[in-house]
Amino acid sequence: MTTRQSPTLRRRRLSALLKTYRGDAFTTVEVDRRLGWTVGKVAKMERGVWSRPNLRDMEDLLNLYAVDDQRQRQEVLTLARQGRERGWWHPYREMISESYTTYIGLEAEAASVLQFEALMVPGLLQTQEYAYALLRRGPSELDDESVKNRVEIRMERQKALKASDPLRLWAIVDEAVLWRPVGDATVMAAQLRHMIRLSELPKVTIQVAPFAAGAHAGMGGPFTMLEFPEPQDPDAVYTETITGELLEEDDVDVAKVKVAFQRLTGDALSAQASLDLIDARARVFEAQAS
Repeated sequence: MTTRQSPTLRRRRLSALLKTYRGDAFTTVEVDRRLGWTVGKVAKMERGVWSRPNLRDMEDLLNLYAVDDQRQRQEVLTLARQGRERGWWHPYREMISESYTTYIGLEAEAASVLQFEALMVPGLLQTQEYAYALLRRGPSELDDESVKNRVEIRMERQKALKASDPLRLWAIVDEAVLWRPVGDATVMAAQLRHMIRLSELPKVTIQVAPFAAGAHAGMGGPFTMLEFPEPQDPDAVYTETITGELLEEDDVDVAKVKVAFQRLTGDALSAQASLDLIDARARVFEAQAS
């Protein structure tokens, strides 16, 4: 089994600490001026817009903010060192967006992923064949190498479900996902059987929002919410569109999505009834493939 650790989460914590230590003593522009930095550098740090924290920069900030407590200073420097590490996704950074890169980094150490999908099987539950078929027919024109790399990323992410400290996944899909053929009948049958097998993992729950439910709380579109084990790491919401991805950390927005997911759990079939429906649809595709 693998273990899960993310330099992205460390950089996120570091950004929050730096903002706290600056407080109201200085504006970000004043900090840049006092340290002789380019205007906007500190603001980017506090937004988490950096690739690898510079240890000398951290020392300069701690001195300017008069952070003398050695425990606090060590915490900042430790986070900076950990934030300089490379995640497994680093080799793919040139071919995926900054938002998606950040999402992968946060997902790598999240406690839970709560997800709703209306039209496709969630990425963490996809088979290679389903993922290939989906990406080849998707909205972007991707060459074979790009498709291959994106599938590899998806398969690597799935290792979190079987790690020594496994990711908790609660996925709700609209019933349309079980009917829409992605690839041929053989691909679909294998995909649905794969979902059933993954549901046997102790921290994976799959529910289906049936057609009979009518309008439900997921009608606004698919979403993914990340929950973290430590209180200093705020939950986040990730959404994808044709034009790009959006990662939201605002408390109000996250609260709205939590309410929507809670309502969806009530709109959807129970976990067992959902698996029974998935099994029934798998049988239909198996009959078509034979």
